[in-house]
Amino acid sequence: MVTTTQTRPSTARASRAGYWCEASAHTPGARTIWLDSHPANSPRTALRWLRSRVQDVTDQLDQPYARPGHHWLTDEAEHERARTLLAHGETYVLTLHDETTRYVLSARAAGAVR
Repeated sequence: MVTTTQTRPSTARASRAGYWCEASAHTPGARTIWLDSHPANSPRTALRWLRSRVQDVTDQLDQPYARPGHHWLTDEAEHERARTLLAHGETYVLTLHDETTRYVLSARAAGAVR
């Protein structure tokens, strides 16, 4: 299952401040494991980073759990929505999961509070 969410616009101006991308895993018992983070200069480069991390996550999942991530990787309409949200200073969050772990991948305007 893939879940995307958006948050309200940040006070940071995305076009000047850049973007911050993160990936984390959340396991039973509320344990959070940081997987990766990356600064990006534009919504397009933030989305490029998200695509790469989604590919990494889906490569590790069993096929039934990887299917939503594979779909997201080819969903151009959703990618355009993500770029638009980021360009307007909003946070884009994508969540993938398997039986025990939730993977949260996000991009936001640098300086914005999650």
